[in-house]
Amino acid sequence: MKIYIMKLLASVFILLGVLCTNLNLYPFNIYLQSVGVILWTAVGLDVEDKLILVNFIPQIPLFLLGYYIILS
Repeated sequence: MKIYIMKLLASVFILLGVLCTNLNLYPFNIYLQSVGVILWTAVGLDVEDKLILVNFIPQIPLFLLGYYIILS
């Protein structure tokens, strides 16, 4: 049940981030999508799914760059 809820929340955060991107609601898009990415990465680590990790781990440094730009 825990994994199901994490997947659901991760998907909701990713989709809300995409919506914010389409509505040009910067930086909320970065905030929401990065939470989704972290949740999906946690799911991938928990279930040991390498394909999920290949998709989401490379996104983490990209979001860190976005946070750096926002905060500087």
